[in-house]
Amino acid sequence: MSLGFRHLWRLLHTNEGRKLIRYALVSVISALTSLVVLTIVYGALRLWTEVYSSLFANVVAGVPSYLLNRQWVWGKTGRSHVWREVFPFWTASLIGIGFAWLTSSEAHRLADAHHLHHVARTVLVDGANIAAFGVLWLVKFLFLNRVFAEIAEVEIGVDA
Repeated sequence: MSLGFRHLWRLLHTNEGRKLIRYALVSVISALTSLVVLTIVYGALRLWTEVYSSLFANVVAGVPSYLLNRQWVWGKTGRSHVWREVFPFWTASLIGIGFAWLTSSEAHRLADAHHLHHVARTVLVDGANIAAFGVLWLVKFLFLNRVFAEIAEVEIGVDA
């Protein structure tokens, strides 16, 4: 077994490693939710343009993402604290959605420039959306991990 693989194996058996795995699984669930909603509202129903469909799909996917991250990844129960939990989560999410908005706008521009038909446009928009969130998921994990760790320290009375 290589040294890197052993290090990764040991990491995955720590509390932080398990948290990272759960976070990655929530990200997969969120990405699939967004992809399905985007494909339905843009690809099948043709409700809005690529940009508005992408925005809608990502906001819809944010709801289960918040709930699963809060409960399963960071082990929080009870009422959410608006300023310490909801606001930081949605701030990070809106930054990601803004990035997805930019990539879907670029996908729209490319699709128009290359005169793509609707199925190809849908694939391009889905790919742009996946790429945008693929780039940002680790940054968001690190940010939210720090936010929820600080909340836990405050709740148990540990100075940061």
